[in-house]
Amino acid sequence: MALRTEYDYSLLRHNTFGIDVRTDCFIEYHSESELISALQELRAHGCPKLLAIGGGSNLLFCGDFEGAVLRSDIRSVTVRPGEKEGEVSVRVGSGHNWDAFVAYALSNGWYGAENLSGIPGDAGASAVQNIGAYGVEVKDLIVKVEAINAESCEKRVFTAEECGYAYRDSIFKRPENKKYIITYVTYRLQTAFEPNFSYRALADRFAGRIGRHTGRHPLFTAADIRREVVSMRGEKLPSPAVLGNAGSFFMNPVVSQERYRELAAQYPEMPHYEAGEGLVKLSAAWLIDRSGWKGRSLGRAAVYEKQPLVLVNLGGATGEEILTLARAVVADVAARFGVTLEMEVNQIR
Repeated sequence: MALRTEYDYSLLRHNTFGIDVRTDCFIEYHSESELISALQELRAHGCPKLLAIGGGSNLLFCGDFEGAVLRSDIRSVTVRPGEKEGEVSVRVGSGHNWDAFVAYALSNGWYGAENLSGIPGDAGASAVQNIGAYGVEVKDLIVKVEAINAESCEKRVFTAEECGYAYRDSIFKRPENKKYIITYVTYRLQTAFEPNFSYRALADRFAGRIGRHTGRHPLFTAADIRREVVSMRGEKLPSPAVLGNAGSFFMNPVVSQERYRELAAQYPEMPHYEAGEGLVKLSAAWLIDRSGWKGRSLGRAAVYEKQPLVLVNLGGATGEEILTLARAVVADVAARFGVTLEMEVNQIR
């Protein structure tokens, strides 16, 4: 396929918030060689800024983008035997839709990603964001990440350890590493199904069947888990086709054990989760709800009525309107609980 280049191009279809902004240049590439060619051409013409995007599910455009937007359409999937028996190594193009890959993996009997079903975006973004849901983080599946340095056009391969993964974080989110454009991600999956029910709400969906489940006489399959996960997400998250949104807008805050005990003394019902090393993770959704923001709006932007972590575009909202709402929520949570919420969505200016 040929490199696709558009000028003065609307990004409305390339961000799930449904914000109609434009970019000077939009380039869609289908291979590493096409990406390198595009980068060399842009550099020769003195392009001021570059932005690599995937499905646009974690972006908040706060105005037109003065530069070039690069979108991967590398969608190949190749599989090799894993390093250990019972494992497969699956190399996925960065432009491959993440949920389509999860479905494809299950159809081939490769397990481990089913709890991450229904998450929007592409494979490349999974490695940047360290996506996670229902007790699983993608860092536990990633073997390596391949990327092109946008400045030198050289290729680099990162091991999972080199990616510096943490809660919704990686080295690719740091300013000095924004120059790396991910082209392929290799995941380690299992050929034997071992369900992960560490997330209580998901375990509750299978109550009564978990203890009696065996490999010889399974009472549920990975496909069943996938269906339940997709159903649970649908109950809490609106479709971007109906209400523009980027999924969870805020990260769950992590506080010290001491700070948690202080809050728990006042709010004993407050949800919390052990985060290791003397830290406790709090529920951002609960904090926002208790601050009175669930279902409230500011102009054309609102906090979703079914899930306070989600901010939605009620129609025609700008990125700045979404950001104004987010800042108001952060300020009220800080004033009431003394806890600062961090925004998970990337702000693009």
